[in-house]
Amino acid sequence: MRTSILGRTGATVSSLGLGTWQLGADWGDVSETDARAVLDAATESGVTIFDTADVYGDGRSEQLIGRYLRDRPELDVFVATKMGRRLPQKPENYSAENFEAWTTRSLQNLGVDTLDLVQLHCPPTAVYGIDRVFDDLDALVERGRMRHYGVSVERVDEALAAIARPNVASVQIIVNAFRLKPLDEVLPAAQAAGVGIIARVPLASGLLSGRYTRETTFAENDHRTYNRHGEAFDVGETFSGVDYEAGVEAAQRFAALAEAHGLAPSTAALAWLAQLPGVSTVIPGARSPEQARANAAAGEVADLPASFHEGVVAIYDEFFRAAIHERW
Repeated sequence: MRTSILGRTGATVSSLGLGTWQLGADWGDVSETDARAVLDAATESGVTIFDTADVYGDGRSEQLIGRYLRDRPELDVFVATKMGRRLPQKPENYSAENFEAWTTRSLQNLGVDTLDLVQLHCPPTAVYGIDRVFDDLDALVERGRMRHYGVSVERVDEALAAIARPNVASVQIIVNAFRLKPLDEVLPAAQAAGVGIIARVPLASGLLSGRYTRETTFAENDHRTYNRHGEAFDVGETFSGVDYEAGVEAAQRFAALAEAHGLAPSTAALAWLAQLPGVSTVIPGARSPEQARANAAAGEVADLPASFHEGVVAIYDEFFRAAIHERW
């Protein structure tokens, strides 16, 4: 497994991590037994970073991770959580009082004394310009409530504003073969500033696996059903904001590109992303041990040739650039 330094945290983490949204909710039901099997498969495959949030299953994801790591004290896993989505998305709700309440809840859920990394969870754009917000986060670090803080963003301009903040350790952003805009400015800026990049939605909500067809259906409580047009939250979170039918067609082209390089589509998508300069770690989710192991294996793929990257850009240019490049 490749490793890298996660920006200003200074922590060494695996290039393939584990996103745990699906262990809480919004992807259908996952039992605790099945969740622990996924966590076992990930750690046994060399994964050393879990990404979670206080709203995933209303805290269920954090609680599962906390119980799991208490039962496996020999593991050295970096846990990145998030806060900020428990109240309406108004800048004034990003206050010292709410930060205290949210971090207390996450500390209890995870069963730890100090949180490794707390990320603001896609806050309103105005929040990035409020000095007091970052002063309050600095105070929580000084008090030992968290070791580091970062942000999860929806848009490139938000990422660039966060990178300019001196104590932001990491930026989590949607980047994948169907969402290339962060390659233009965000990755170079993060590298220059020493800020870590956590690549989220790396498989475009599963599209890049190549397994879906136009007829594929998802569970009623799966966000790929109820948020396909942005009904519940930013549409960019679901299938990376691309039109589903166009995504299925582009995924077939991507699968052919991957297979031409001797790789399964998911493996190729994750390996390409993990190998991009500036990306610290990639956090695909997994609902089965087999999927967790397959995802982690992408961290062991040899360097992909320039022709693969050129193929990714060509697919993006044909299918998506005109429709989404300026949106996020």
